Order: sequence, then structure tokens, then C-alpha cells
Amino acid sequence: MSEGRRAAESTRGRVWIFIAALASVFMTAIEGTIVATAMPTIVAALGGFELLSWVFTAYLLTQAVTIPIYGRLADFYGRKPILLLGIGLFLVGSVLCGFAWSMLSLVAFRVVQGIGAGAVMPVGRTLIGDVYHGPERARMQGYVSSVFVGAAVIGPMVGAFLAAHTIWPMVFWINVPFGLIAAALLAWKLDERTERHRHRIDFVGSGLLGLGTGILMFALAEAARVGPAATVALMTVALVALVLFVMWEARVPEPVWPLALWRDRIVASGNAVSIALGAITMGFAAFLPAYIEGVMGRSAFIAGVTLMAMSMAGPIGAVLAGRIMLQVSYRAAAASGACLSIVGGMMMLRLGPASAAAWVMASGLFVGFGMGMNNNTYMVAIQAGSGWSQRGIATSTIVFTRILGQAIGAALFGGILNARLAGLPGGGDLVTRMLNPSSRRDLSLATMRPVLTAFDAALHLVFAIMLGLTVFVLAVGLLLPAGHGLAHGHADD
Repeated sequence: MSEGRRAAESTRGRVWIFIAALASVFMTAIEGTIVATAMPTIVAALGGFELLSWVFTAYLLTQAVTIPIYGRLADFYGRKPILLLGIGLFLVGSVLCGFAWSMLSLVAFRVVQGIGAGAVMPVGRTLIGDVYHGPERARMQGYVSSVFVGAAVIGPMVGAFLAAHTIWPMVFWINVPFGLIAAALLAWKLDERTERHRHRIDFVGSGLLGLGTGILMFALAEAARVGPAATVALMTVALVALVLFVMWEARVPEPVWPLALWRDRIVASGNAVSIALGAITMGFAAFLPAYIEGVMGRSAFIAGVTLMAMSMAGPIGAVLAGRIMLQVSYRAAAASGACLSIVGGMMMLRLGPASAAAWVMASGLFVGFGMGMNNNTYMVAIQAGSGWSQRGIATSTIVFTRILGQAIGAALFGGILNARLAGLPGGGDLVTRMLNPSSRRDLSLATMRPVLTAFDAALHLVFAIMLGLTVFVLAVGLLLPAGHGLAHGHADD
């Protein structure tokens, strides 16, 4: 019997462990939406508007670069100590953020938060994969998807309420009860008996991975501000660091990111799809509302309902994917989800200034449904095909590549939009005014028409790229091994 099986079977109170993992994931998922809504109040209190973007960039950068490292440490030393460490760091960072005296200190404390979040998200999902198997794993990972719906829907409302009716530090301190409850449940219920071995931590590989991905994420996030020459230089340095990382990983006995994972068909497919889904998610969340409000002239309520439709469809798609994985195969679930997303993407391409609100909401439903199916399919397939000693890093890779895809999508789609508007006099300022219902009414159609045409064309190019990425997701899904599913045996079950 394998080490992973012994660790899983020794666990008692699976429901309590699931609640702990869910609470910890929810804590990090809702963080971004709460803080984003309350940032105007925080800037008014601390000043330092020029550092506003770094409040988010510092958190995402440190989270992303530490995810694979924590995943590997969880394989070496168990999920419990690493997850408790991540929760502890996240809570310390949250408390310190509430005591920030300037925007610079807030950015520094967000780094501490991000270092903790890098462990919480991937190791929490890995723990669920340890405790549940087969159809139960598919169902439970589907439930985890609903956490992100709650974060997307509840977060802005909670952030606005806290900013308006309490002191701004409560935006960060509200996480503390969730983290303490999760940590207490893990300490109480998770009996993880792992076989102790002497491990050689890959410090050099971890450093090269952190350096390469950190510089890459920075270049993508700050491309518009640092300019094309600096961006190319930064990305070249990142590429060199990552090439050195791959060369180093082939030489060490216990690499932080085993190269064998890159040769695994399902893991490689999952990571490729995860990058694409991350970019699609960013395009949908950031640019479809801009089209609805800027080109169609509809209200923020319609944009919000469209995003909510996408978010709510995701968990439903995840549950359906679980049934297809059980009764047919991973390939059938992934391909079905991609086809639904393609339908939604084609509907987005047909959007125009006079399109009905129901049409745009339906496109959100199809895209969200399909993405939920793919997210759950690859997460379950990767965890089912990985033994306990590799499940942490395997799960972490798919979380990491999803964040990387979001950064790539934000940089690519934002660059397309800025390039189309750059040649128009007052293009960016006019778009800002068009997105504001009160100032839009003061603009004449003749004033708006050139910018409206360029804005429409740029966003349709974004939608076309998103559709192309969805076709790529379908192609990768069709390349998955035939006949592999939840009913056909697993590495750990």
C-alpha cells in the first residue's frame, strides 16, 4: 500500500477537513475582490495613488512564484504543515496590512500575504484530492469552483459595505476568522501520517524558477508602463532564467518541478489548457463589461449580471463534467466543455451596439459552463493520475499556469486596446467618459463615433483571440488518451 494511501486512509472527519480546505481557499479567493472595491477609500486614507497597481501586483507576483515551491514542499513534508504555514503567513500579512501607515508599507505587507496565499490555494486543493477519490473527488473539486462564484458575487458587496460603514483595515482583517477556523480544523481533524525521508531541497532550482517567473509576471503586468524596449529586455532575462532552470532540474535528484511531469500527457495538456483558460477568463472579466457599457451603452447592472451568469455556470459545468468523466472519459468531458465555450465565443463575436442584453448574457452562460467543465476535468484527471508524492506539485502547476495565463491575457488584450486607441485624439479620455453613464450623455454621437468604431474593432479582435484560444482548448482535449476516466482506474485509488 502506498504512502499516499496510508495518509489518506488515516484521515478522520473528511467533511471537517473539506470545510477547512474550502474556508482557506475562499479566504484567498475573496481577498482580491474585497480589496479592489475598497481601494478608493484606502487611497484616500494613505495617499500614494501612484502605487495603487502595486497593491495588486505585489500580491499576485509573490503568490505566483511561490505556488510550485509550496507544492513540492507539500509532497516532501505533507500537506498539513505547509498549509498551516501558508495560512499563518497569510493571516500575519492581513493583520499587518490593516496597520499600514502608507501605501508603500501596504505594498510590503501585501507581499507577506502573497507568500502565504501561494501555499493556501494549491495545497488546499491538493488536500481535497488526497481525502476524496474517484467520483467523490470530481464532485468535491466541483464544489470548490463555487467558492470563486461566492468570491466574485459577495466580495464587491462586502468590500463596499466595509469601506462605507467600518474602518478600512477591516477589509483585510475580515479574513482572520476564516483563517483561524481553517487552521483549527486542520490541527484538530487532519491526522496525516507520512513516511519521513531525508530530502534535499532544491534551493537553486527554486531560486531560478522564482526569478524567471517573477520577472516574467512583472514584465507582463507592467508592460504598458515600462515601454516595449524594457519589456523585451525583462522577458529576455526571464527566458534565460527559465532555460537555466530547466537545465538545472535535469541534474538534481529531487527537483522542485520534476521534468517527468512535463512529459506526462495529461499534466502537460492540463497546463497548456490552464494558460489558455486563464487568458480567456481575464478577457471575459475585464473586456466584455467594457464592451457592454462602452459600445452597447448598457448599464453596469447588465455587465454585472453577465459576469454573474458566467460565474454561476462554472460550478454547474464542473458537476456535469464529473458525471461525464465517470460514465465516459476525461476526453469527452474536456471536449464537451470546449464546444460549449466555442458556442459562447461565437456569440460574443456577433455582438454589436444594438445587441440584446439576453444575447450577451447567454454568451456568458455558455463560456462559463464550458470553462467550468474544463477546469474540473483537468484538475481531477491530474490528481487521479498522480501518486501522493507528486500530487502537490502536479496540482500546483495547474494553479500556477492559470495565474500566468491571466497575466498574459491582461497584457495582450490591454495592449491591443491601447494600440487601437493610441492614434485617436483623446481616445483614452473619451473611452473613460463613454464608460461613465452621466458623462456619456454629454457627448455627441459625432464626437463618440471614431472612438466607438475603434473601441468596437479592438474588442472584437480580443473576442476573436479568445475564440481561437477556446478552439485550442478543444484541440488539446481531443488529444487526451481515449478511454481514460474515473471508472478506468487511477494511480492512487
